[in-house]
Amino acid sequence: MNNIFYISRNYRPTNNAANKPKTDIEHILDSMGIRNLGLKQSRIRSSALGAIISFLSITKGLLLLPSKSYLVVQYPLSKYYNYITWGARVKGSKILLVIHDVHSLMKGKLAVEKEMKRFNIADKIIVHNDAMKSWFEEQGCTATLKTLELFDYLNTLDLRIDRKTELQKPYQLVVAGGLTIDKSAFIYKMQQQKVKNYFFNLYGNGFSKENLDPQKKLLHYQGSFPPDEVAQYLKGHFGLVWGGNSVEKCSGILGEYLKYNNPHKTSLYLLCGLPIIIWDKAAIAPYIVSQGAGIAISSLLQLDDILENLTLEDYQSMNNRAIELREKITTGGFLKAAIGKFEL
Repeated sequence: MNNIFYISRNYRPTNNAANKPKTDIEHILDSMGIRNLGLKQSRIRSSALGAIISFLSITKGLLLLPSKSYLVVQYPLSKYYNYITWGARVKGSKILLVIHDVHSLMKGKLAVEKEMKRFNIADKIIVHNDAMKSWFEEQGCTATLKTLELFDYLNTLDLRIDRKTELQKPYQLVVAGGLTIDKSAFIYKMQQQKVKNYFFNLYGNGFSKENLDPQKKLLHYQGSFPPDEVAQYLKGHFGLVWGGNSVEKCSGILGEYLKYNNPHKTSLYLLCGLPIIIWDKAAIAPYIVSQGAGIAISSLLQLDDILENLTLEDYQSMNNRAIELREKITTGGFLKAAIGKFEL
């Protein structure tokens, strides 16, 4: 890896997991011997000071970047993307892009043609999964594409996981992430259903107390925690990957995006040894099912019956597979494998 480099920047600390995948990737690149040419990774809270530090770091890195090397760039990179890719081209270096989010697939924030021009600056791109890879190809991407399969999630807490030897109903389903009505209306709507075999443990920002029906006792809000600490607080039997305002499918913009992206919360759940319950149309669902690490469902209304008939042996099998995937996630195994697919 002597000819591959990256440039770190400032990551403003937040109580959501927006920056966790990016800072983890930098640590994984370090472990691979891929050297940071910029300033040390920082977490300055001030937006103005953070922007200055990021600019100085990128400038330093571009000045030190050897010609005809590879530069790993994480996308999106806000205002710095054009600058860093221009600098790499000036040096005659190639760009290996790691995709976190695709704006033209998210809320229509950017026209597909415009964003594809950005992607075609890169020589090689790591996309989330086969569905996203196919979409890139259909939109005319000229870069060499490889898939990540799952985001890694480094275990900064040295978290220990116990294999469950018994099950006690009702099951606890963990929902982590944004809990606002626009992102997670489904959890509040579930209170209208007759549910006996499970309840939700909720973690994240935006929980709507005014939409809570305390008589139902279905929603248990556990609080909001920093992304490097939240794993120690997650308690449950399964992690739920769902979104939108419908209990019968993942609807709207979030539902459409799930058909292409790898939700980072999936990796958080696996870090905690939790098998996954996921919408069967989600792009990552086939991988989870093929690995035996969870259940794909078309509707949340199926859950009660599915969990009613779940055996301890079935659960233990999924639990064991989740823990096995956890070992790869916590050591950067998925990013290392994806980079290893390229000829560099």
